[in-house]
Amino acid sequence: MKKYIIFIVLLFGVFLLSAQEKKYEIYRTIPLAQNINSVSGKPFVLSSKTKIYSPKNDSGLNRIAVFLSEYIEIAKGIKVQVTNSPLKENVIVLENSLKSNNSEAYTFDVNQNKININGASSAGTFYGVQLLRKVLLENEAKLQIELPAVAITDYPRFAYRGMHLDVARHFASVEFVKKYIDLLALHNINTFHWHLTDDQGWRVEIKKYPKLTQVGAIRTETQVGKQVGVYDGKPHGGFYTQEQIKEVVAYAQKRFITTIPEIDLPGHMVAALASYPELGCVGEGYEVYKKWGVSDDVLCIGNEKTFTFLEDVFTELIPLFPSKYYHIGGDECPKKRWEKCPKCQAKIAELGLKKDSQHSAEEKLQSYCMSRIEKFLNARGKQVIGWDEILEGGIAPNATIMSWRSSQAGVDAVKQGHKAIMTPSSHVYFDYYQSTDAASEPLAIGGFINMERVYSFEPIPNGLTQEEKKLVIGAQANLWREYINTDSQTEYMVLPRLAALSEVVWMEPEKKNYGDFLNRLSGFLKIYDKLNYNYAKHILEVSPEYKVDTENGQLILNLKTSSKSPIYYTLDGSEPTLKSTKYTESIIITNPVTVKATVISENYTSKVFTKKFEFNKATAKPIVLKNEPIERYRFNGGKTLVDGRIGTTAFSTGDWIALYKDDFEATIDLKSIQQISEVSMNTFTSPNDWIFGPKEFQVLVSADGINFNPVHSEDLKIAQKGDGPKIINLKAVFTSQDARYVKIKAPIFEQIPEWHYSAGQPTFLFVDEITIN
Repeated sequence: MKKYIIFIVLLFGVFLLSAQEKKYEIYRTIPLAQNINSVSGKPFVLSSKTKIYSPKNDSGLNRIAVFLSEYIEIAKGIKVQVTNSPLKENVIVLENSLKSNNSEAYTFDVNQNKININGASSAGTFYGVQLLRKVLLENEAKLQIELPAVAITDYPRFAYRGMHLDVARHFASVEFVKKYIDLLALHNINTFHWHLTDDQGWRVEIKKYPKLTQVGAIRTETQVGKQVGVYDGKPHGGFYTQEQIKEVVAYAQKRFITTIPEIDLPGHMVAALASYPELGCVGEGYEVYKKWGVSDDVLCIGNEKTFTFLEDVFTELIPLFPSKYYHIGGDECPKKRWEKCPKCQAKIAELGLKKDSQHSAEEKLQSYCMSRIEKFLNARGKQVIGWDEILEGGIAPNATIMSWRSSQAGVDAVKQGHKAIMTPSSHVYFDYYQSTDAASEPLAIGGFINMERVYSFEPIPNGLTQEEKKLVIGAQANLWREYINTDSQTEYMVLPRLAALSEVVWMEPEKKNYGDFLNRLSGFLKIYDKLNYNYAKHILEVSPEYKVDTENGQLILNLKTSSKSPIYYTLDGSEPTLKSTKYTESIIITNPVTVKATVISENYTSKVFTKKFEFNKATAKPIVLKNEPIERYRFNGGKTLVDGRIGTTAFSTGDWIALYKDDFEATIDLKSIQQISEVSMNTFTSPNDWIFGPKEFQVLVSADGINFNPVHSEDLKIAQKGDGPKIINLKAVFTSQDARYVKIKAPIFEQIPEWHYSAGQPTFLFVDEITIN
């Protein structure tokens, strides 16, 4: 009897704990607050009778109070009044007197009589208001809502939480930029990186140089997608007046968002050169760039007029942007023009710049340029940020590094005592595809970064000391818009990946949990619906997981979804319906097949997932690679080449593996001696992405795995200037051979060719599905 009573008590305790957790689920929004603590007492009932209190003499809090009133009206359709008179009941109190070392920290306390939001600054109070806003938007109750008594303490992990927007490639209206800023505020992002100039357009009014907007803001036509040499025949342009810049900056400031302008130099300046040709090494023949990629034409550093121009530009920008930081680019600057320019070579001689084992004289000339502009801005109370290329040739003394090519540049920077902002293209480039099914997605620049990859991002790399870790001031996601030309598509590429980024930069890493995040995200999506944002719904669709079972010679397909509804699938290529097979366990594949699957609920059917699997003598057979793929493109290693999936030009989806600097060599074990007469393999080239394929394709066969006989060898040409992304099928057809082992060798091109903007750098080699028949 005693055991029975104990069991009942324990069961009741579990029930109460579950009920308590459910009670506070309402506060578990995105980003998740650091500490949510239970408090006894009745809930606060928010209704039309509720009032918002803020002190009369605090303009910042008064403005936040107005925001909150507007948020409540949007969420609940009720108008809550703002008052400067203290109240004891049914009131939301806004304060900014919290004592904390973190200026953006806040407490959020709820009891029967009031909600008290107290920030360590007005910014902290604003984030507490954002928490309440999200709670109200996610909750479907009408007119009034019960908020359980609670004590929340919250603060961000990083002081710099950034989001970037490129308006040079495709112009964005002032109205949309404001909407974008509102998106950042919703996700607790506090820095707006505004990329205002590039080869394809100059977007900010400079009164001393009117041609920058008269000429540089308009290109005659635009490259169509990735079709090199094909243009749409339509002029594209637009720019912001200085008054509009002030308007946008003030709009962001009211939402505690700092706007950092980027004037990219000394490369990415063709729009400026088209406006003022004398600033270039050639001095004539420029037009605003109408294609994508990088131009060899850059600012002439041997010309003093260049620095007069740059200093004049920044002199006009400084009153417009109160930000401490100014971004001066420094990325992707070809040195070809400098190598042949008499003025630049004279400047190199004047400065005594010499080539050494690490840097060319021209790289050091770029460092001179960046350092000179940095000194100019430092003297006016500004600090510079540059892309990680500014590490080449010697870094500007006080610069902050924005590490985009990998996290390693950020590591190098902090070890030299510089601050770093982590924005690696491997995890936070939101212009990359979100789905492996690139064919059904809007055109993107390439690559693949899904929600899980964003969420897995850790801004502080391993191996740093405690002091070095402090120099990593935050992280940022970037949105480059070569292939994004509408407001709707911009939202689609950002959302909901921005939700994952918000937790990366806000939460302590040990508190992050991707499964828990997905559970909360399903409710958070109601906010996007309520606010009419266009967002990608991949998490509600079918997500595949591929495995290769080389022991049993089969492929294994697992299907997942964050939706609560079931998945239905077919294997005959027909469209799945409620009458199709319901997914309950792994799908085993041993023959060529096309899988189609979809999530079906009462009022929702997801996009159909479609994947075609090929099957040949190499599929699901053991494979050994001589050299490991680089970590970023390793995926399932050698098994990626025998998994029955044919990769597309979206080269980061997991269908391809890549080597960098190393040759490709693979040996496949057919597990028995068989007759073969054909071996093929796909490779991918895209010069703009440093991907050049192999210089040779060799096939060797063996019966014992020791003695190999060559059966095919051919030399291959390197990708040419002007080539777009291209899949090349390398095929060896030979007299029938008895073989168990097949070896494929594909040596890499050691250096990027001379015509390329990154001439001399190592290349990438991408390979995909091996077929043996």
